[in-house]
Amino acid sequence: MIGSYVLFMELSKENVFQIGKKGYITFPAAWYVYVGSAMNGIQQRVKRHLSKNKRKHWHIDYFLENVKIHQIFVKESKMKEECVIAQQFAEIFDSIPSFGSSDCSCESHLFFGEKRKLEETCTMAHMKLLNDEAQIN
Repeated sequence: MIGSYVLFMELSKENVFQIGKKGYITFPAAWYVYVGSAMNGIQQRVKRHLSKNKRKHWHIDYFLENVKIHQIFVKESKMKEECVIAQQFAEIFDSIPSFGSSDCSCESHLFFGEKRKLEETCTMAHMKLLNDEAQIN
């Protein structure tokens, strides 16, 4: 299965983490969503994200050491849709600038805010993409 995914995570207290070459970043205590894609296999990518023993490659690898993943939303697609999804979050939530978006023109792929509003947006974004795909097919 290929497509996009959203990790729904919690950081219980403000902290400063080193994120690879980006250096040290202060992350407020909040709920977070990270938008990614896996055009070579979502199952493998999510399994990697959930793994504790991995070589750090992406910004999210460093962040995941410090947060708890509560839910994962997955969208199968033959097209890369992570930027479309990220834009939906960018219109509503604060973000960590340049996080996870070095290969696109998005400001960020990591957003934070209030739990319920983030969760509702995850669900709505997921349903919109599923409905859009159904209308195309």
